[in-house]
Amino acid sequence: MHDELIARAKAWLAEDPDAETREELAKLIDAEDHAELAARFSGTLQFGTAGLRGELGAGPMRMNRAVVIRAAAGLAAYLKAKGQSDGLVVIGYDARHKSADFARDTAAVMTGAGLRAAVLPRPLPTPVLAFAIRHLGAVAGVEVTASHNPPRDNGYKVYLGDGSQIVPPADAEIAAEIDAITALAAVSRPDTGWETLDDSVLEAYLARTDAVVTPGSPRTARTVYTAMHGVGKDVLLAAFARAGFPEPALVAEQADPDPDFPTVAFPNPEEPGAMDLAFAKARETNPDLVIANDPDADRCAVAVKDGEDWRMLRGDEVGALLAAHLVTRGARGTFAESIVSSSLLGRIAEKAGLPYEETLTGFKWIARVEGLRYGYEEALGYCVDPEGVRDKDGITAALLITELASYLKEEGRTLLDLLDDIAVEHGLHATDQLSVRVEDLSIIGNAMRRLREQPPTHLAGLSITNSEDLTKGTDKLPPTDGLRYTLDGARVIVRPSGTEPKLKCYLEVVVPVATHTDLPTARAKAADLLASIKRDLSAAAGI
Repeated sequence: MHDELIARAKAWLAEDPDAETREELAKLIDAEDHAELAARFSGTLQFGTAGLRGELGAGPMRMNRAVVIRAAAGLAAYLKAKGQSDGLVVIGYDARHKSADFARDTAAVMTGAGLRAAVLPRPLPTPVLAFAIRHLGAVAGVEVTASHNPPRDNGYKVYLGDGSQIVPPADAEIAAEIDAITALAAVSRPDTGWETLDDSVLEAYLARTDAVVTPGSPRTARTVYTAMHGVGKDVLLAAFARAGFPEPALVAEQADPDPDFPTVAFPNPEEPGAMDLAFAKARETNPDLVIANDPDADRCAVAVKDGEDWRMLRGDEVGALLAAHLVTRGARGTFAESIVSSSLLGRIAEKAGLPYEETLTGFKWIARVEGLRYGYEEALGYCVDPEGVRDKDGITAALLITELASYLKEEGRTLLDLLDDIAVEHGLHATDQLSVRVEDLSIIGNAMRRLREQPPTHLAGLSITNSEDLTKGTDKLPPTDGLRYTLDGARVIVRPSGTEPKLKCYLEVVVPVATHTDLPTARAKAADLLASIKRDLSAAAGI
């Protein structure tokens, strides 16, 4: 067993093109570290609808140049099999460790396969890559990013020519082509032949952001902004300057790209402590709102002053605010969200006479909704200009929420005032999440199995009126690994994260509200119900 493991590791070492991972792997082999070698060679990093994402390091279960070269070769073979042998593949990358290397390897593989390749000029937000695919008429796009994952991770996100991320069956077909790669030596990787784009694509993206805000709308809201050590700063500042908003006050410690993310445990605005420096800047400068992007700037977080201090708005709250703003502006088209997001969007769309769709989790599904005008997901993702970027976009979302805050400021009101109005009109939709990060992935599988074998009948004293195992799919949704419980005035969805080692449980309660004076009582009731559901669900899942 150990001999076979060492032999596999030595075979990998012999064709590893990266000096850093070769040295790392050689040390493990020399030390006969069988446990660590087993972790790296127990399988292969699976290519799925999120592309690839994992920890950096040597071996087929880690993100490294050898894995990326194979992925690129598989994608190239897939495109050629689809009759796109001379098509353009555009490649973007963030500022994480190895991102530039992975982008360059991808360009080399595409060129060697006879495709045309173009690489964005430097680390830029993921939305710029998603825009560039459609703008340049590419047949596919690749973004090298691990979004808001920990510093040790990187990833490989694949889009097809419509500008949307891949969905089945494309993911399985690309994975099959990757599996068919026998040896890296067989993958042609010339040193030249691809194009490095200039700033014209970025300029075109920025010109497109102008269309997000209404001509002549107020532009008075003042912001604090953090890029969370990512690539968003320069693009967001340029977009805000073009729109005529006041220049955001920057959180200096997090303004520039740093792949080690030194000021945060996790570079995700939703994680505890990630917004502390932004709140400190807000207490110092007293803006109208705080805006944060995640490291690749496809997500947008918003915080507001609530009483004497600042708090993050939930993604569902921002989703409802943007929807209400678009309705007020007369937007037409379909409003869409994933099943884990608040049902409030459906009520807003229905009241406005607009089509509404629910999809599986992820913008790869939301972006494909026919006639999409606006889509959002509770994990801080908002698509406010689907004709420009068919994916979540933290830059344009920031523009739109700042425009809304400016309108309200002119009226002497705030985003919280508008949330109150929405609650009175549609009922208080309160959401929360039970999220468990694990080291041992079997914990997630055991929790899902326990819920399937011993399903709860009540949560927080409320009867579960409908229980769905989403692995079977529904009349509107394809199969996915998830469970959905419908209760009287509440809803729960449980699913493993597709990008992180987490079990995620999404909770929503709806409390009717007659007048503004009833809101404090309704909020207290909702908070109690959410806490009880979370406690009972945790017990039922054994987590």
